[in-house]
Amino acid sequence: MKYSIYKIVITAIIGLCVIAPIATFATYYTNSQDEKSTNLEINILQSIDDDNMYKNIKSLSKKPRVAGTEQEDEAVGYIKKQFDSYGYKTEVQTFTFNDYTAPHTIELTLDGFIHIVDPSALEYSVSGHVVGEVIPAGLGKVKELQHLDLAGKIVLIKRGDISFKEKMLNAAKKGAAGVIFYNNAPGDIMGSLGEANDSFIPAVLLTQAEGEKLVKQVKNNPDTQATLNIEGAKSITNISHNVIATKKPSNQNNSKIKAKHDIIVISAHHDSVAGAPGANDNASGTAMTLELARIFKTIPSDTEIRFITFGAEELGLLGSNHYVDQLSANEIGRIKANFNLDMVGSKDAGKLTLETIDDKPNLVTELTQAASLKLNGKPTPVNQGDRSDHVPFAKAGIPAALFIHNPAEPWYHKPEDKIDKISKAKLQDVAEIVTLAIMNQTRVEHYAK
Repeated sequence: MKYSIYKIVITAIIGLCVIAPIATFATYYTNSQDEKSTNLEINILQSIDDDNMYKNIKSLSKKPRVAGTEQEDEAVGYIKKQFDSYGYKTEVQTFTFNDYTAPHTIELTLDGFIHIVDPSALEYSVSGHVVGEVIPAGLGKVKELQHLDLAGKIVLIKRGDISFKEKMLNAAKKGAAGVIFYNNAPGDIMGSLGEANDSFIPAVLLTQAEGEKLVKQVKNNPDTQATLNIEGAKSITNISHNVIATKKPSNQNNSKIKAKHDIIVISAHHDSVAGAPGANDNASGTAMTLELARIFKTIPSDTEIRFITFGAEELGLLGSNHYVDQLSANEIGRIKANFNLDMVGSKDAGKLTLETIDDKPNLVTELTQAASLKLNGKPTPVNQGDRSDHVPFAKAGIPAALFIHNPAEPWYHKPEDKIDKISKAKLQDVAEIVTLAIMNQTRVEHYAK
C-alpha cells in the first residue's frame, strides 16, 4: 500500500463546465529542487514492500519468543537468514543474563489469623520453608530495623520509598529468616528483586488490605507465628542474542563522494513476553528492520548503517544495554542516530508518535518530522518515553527515538497479539517515513546527479 507517494486532485473548471483530473506529486515532491534526487527517492519509497513485512511478521509470530528459549533461537536463526539473503555478513552477538523460574508452590499460614491470605510470588525470591515469629518493621529501612531482634523471624514490611531488594537485604543482614511484603496502595501487587543474590531469603507479596489486617493482628498478638513455604523458585544464567547486519558506506567502491565516519543504527527487539505471539510487539519492528535492510542494501550512501534486532528487551532492555556497553568510545562518538522501531503495525493502536527519554527533540526527531511533514502533511509528534531499546543509546549521549503507535492496542502483551491484528497501511507509513529520514541524512541524493 504505497498510498503516500501520489495525490490525485480533481480540478473543476466551472466556467467551461469541464472537470479535468490532474495527477500531481505530493507537496514534498513538487517543492524539490533536485529532480533527479526526487525521482530516486520516489523509486526507493515505491520499492518498500508491505507484503514482505507482513510475511516476515507472520513467520516470526507463530509462537512466543521469550528470551533464552528455543523459540527465541529459532527467531534469531530466521532473522540472520533474512539478513544473509540480502547480501549482508551477519553477526550474532551472544550475551548472558540472570533468568528466573517462578515457584510452583507459595504457602503462607498464620497462627490465629482468621482472614484468608493469597500471597503472590516476588521475582527472584528463593525457595525455602520458614517458621517464625512475625515482626512488623515499617518500610524496612536500616534505621527502622536497627533496634529490632530479627534473628530467625519473619519480617512484615510495607512497600515504598526504597526498593524490594534494599528492604530484603536490610532484613537479611539482621538475621531474618523470611519476609512478607505488603502493598502501599489498593489493588494487586507485583514486584521484583531485580536480580539473583546469594543473600536473599524467602519472601512473598500481600495486598494492602491483607497486610494491614496482619499488622493489626500482630500488634494485638505479639507472638503471632507464621509458616512460609516456597518451592520451585530458582535463578539460572541464560543466553540471548542480538543480530547485527552492517552496511558500509557505498563510496568504498564509488569515488564520487568521500565517506563520512558517521553511523546510523536502525533497531528493534525480536523477543516477546511469555504467552504472547508478539505480532505487533515486536515482530512488526523486527520485520520493518529487515525490510529497511533490504531496501538500503542497494541505496548508495556515505554513512555506515547498522541494522540490529535485540534480545531480552522484555526483561529490561538487556540486549540493547549489552550492545551499547560493548561499543568503543570511538563508535559511540560516530553513532549519530538510533531509529528504534517497537510496535509499529497494530490495526487498533493509536497514531504514530516519537518518544525520547527527555521529551526533547534531537537529530532523529528532526529528520523524522521533516520526512513525515513532506509525506503526510504534518510532523510526527514527540512525547517522553523510556521503555524501549532507544534508552541505552540516549543514556550514552546518542540521539535516539522510539517509533510507536499510541495509545497501545488492547491485546498488548496478550495471546491475542497475532498476525490478524496487523495493518499493512501502518507498516508502509512508518517504513516510508524512516526510509526518507535516513536517506536525507546519508545524502543519497549526491549519487543521483
